[in-house]
Amino acid sequence: MTATDQAARTIVVTGGSRGIGRAICQALAAPGAHIFVNFAAAGEAAEETAALVRRAGGSATIVQADVAQPDAVAAMFKTVLEATGRVDVLVNNAGITRDGLLVRMKPADWGRVLETNLGGAFRCIQQATKPMMKQRYGRIINISSVVGAMGNPGQANYVTAKAGLEGLTRSVAKELASRNITVNAIAPGFIETDMTADLGEKARAAMVDQIPLKRAGRPEDIAGAAAFLAGPAADYITGQVIHVSGGMYM
Repeated sequence: MTATDQAARTIVVTGGSRGIGRAICQALAAPGAHIFVNFAAAGEAAEETAALVRRAGGSATIVQADVAQPDAVAAMFKTVLEATGRVDVLVNNAGITRDGLLVRMKPADWGRVLETNLGGAFRCIQQATKPMMKQRYGRIINISSVVGAMGNPGQANYVTAKAGLEGLTRSVAKELASRNITVNAIAPGFIETDMTADLGEKARAAMVDQIPLKRAGRPEDIAGAAAFLAGPAADYITGQVIHVSGGMYM
């Protein structure tokens, strides 16, 4: 892709309505770039993200789809392809938590997290891969988590999904490399988002104490890594998991 083509790309960001997803949408916004901001329920927040993308010079469309539902994912990519005819960058950011101790975890909470955080990424990759292979170009970025490598009590479902996502990243990277499609993952550490906002002060202090840089991360820290992986400087990087965690995992 030329520098001009890099700007004029079709980008799909799942879970793009707030937090890390919103920051990634803003980081990838550029004149000529069209960003599809996926959301499951927060339509108003997705509209706010789209407005921020437009303010940064890009264009944006919000598209509702629960990535745990195969038909919804297929419909979302049909919308994208009908609008632009291509998919250049896919960021799999959509995720949920249903925390609980293993012995008390409900099967529904186990299944819902796996179907959203891992199955959703699989379904989106499968849909995006078809146009990317025809283009002989694509950038896939999966948002994992530091706990996928470290483990975390009370999050057996979430940790399993994120560890699986890293395995999926490596496997698909090997499958698609010959078509000039790179597949990488980012593993955030403790990031200030809605997902972590409910932690009490003691729990927050305990988390920060585990971080060598002694601060929580910001969504923009993750967005910077995503912009790098989506850009030309990362053309020779695939199958990697980049930890953005302040040194929480080394």
